[in-house]
Amino acid sequence: MNIAILPSKWSKWFVAGILSGTALCPAATAVAQSTPAQCLLALSKNDHTLAIVDPATLKVIAKMPVGTDPHEVIASADGRTAYVSIYGGGSLHEIDVLDLVAQKPSTPVDTRPFLGPHGLIFAGGKVWFTAEGSKCVTRYDPATRQFDWAMGTGQDRTHMLFVTDDEKTVYTTNVSSGTVSILTDTIIRAGGPPGAPPRHDWKQTVIPVSRGSEGFDVSPDGRQLWTASAGDGTIAVIDLATKTVVQKIDAGVRGANRLKFTPDGKSVLITSLSNGDLVIYDAATRKESHRVKIGNGAAGILIDPTGSRVFLGCTGDNYVAVVDLKTMKMTARIDVGGGPDGLAWAIRH
Repeated sequence: MNIAILPSKWSKWFVAGILSGTALCPAATAVAQSTPAQCLLALSKNDHTLAIVDPATLKVIAKMPVGTDPHEVIASADGRTAYVSIYGGGSLHEIDVLDLVAQKPSTPVDTRPFLGPHGLIFAGGKVWFTAEGSKCVTRYDPATRQFDWAMGTGQDRTHMLFVTDDEKTVYTTNVSSGTVSILTDTIIRAGGPPGAPPRHDWKQTVIPVSRGSEGFDVSPDGRQLWTASAGDGTIAVIDLATKTVVQKIDAGVRGANRLKFTPDGKSVLITSLSNGDLVIYDAATRKESHRVKIGNGAAGILIDPTGSRVFLGCTGDNYVAVVDLKTMKMTARIDVGGGPDGLAWAIRH
């Protein structure tokens, strides 16, 4: 499927730049500071920008313009390109592409007919994303500039996303349906003509959890999936071998937005947009171990690769909070613009 090129909100800057001989926009006039080899990417919903942050100094190196409703961001495997989903509550159809080295936007992708791009994963050299308005998961190949795979879920608000390293299994939460979808690439050997090679078919398993289950993560050992419900505040623990809910924890995390395992798999972090608490669970005992006050509500969670600290998009407070995971205290606030949400690492190779 070929894609169309989307007229973007910065196209007028491009035309003006050609006519006047000036740069595209103030954010891209010059590279004041070069992008670090490892950097933190942080979206501002209110300002419609992507900030590049030096994780060592916690200083904003540059900001680049993005579309009108940015929600999630992911970087390419080589750390040179960022992709931002422009969501619009499931109605928009844009993924912005940004050059992290030159610190300027590239041509965005028009995702039609896949509407409402939200959750993003970069795997196998391709951008996987949920298309909430189209109730599906889709894959875009930057090399060919084509969508080369899509699968419907038939569920409402297919939202967040996880793709296994072998790209054979996709997990997604369906917020309004209160379900988790497991999409599996399965080899089908029966039914073909004699001597025909086996064919691949994707199968879906739908697991009921609780309505409002949005943020989720798969444990580093690949054995469990945890998801938190903004509606009833419960955490559902799914055994991925049997594809069943083995426990539902009455965690009281109403308004839950994101959930992440620490790299060592020992702790689970949950943010809520309803309060300012970072709630931390012990993954082994499945009991709350800590609760850290970080503001009035938070969304995006990004854990340092070393596991020593976590960055939190405190949307209502207009800062990214930094929490030391050893002392369980907030140590810094980063101003990346109003309404911070999606966060990602870019590690340049």
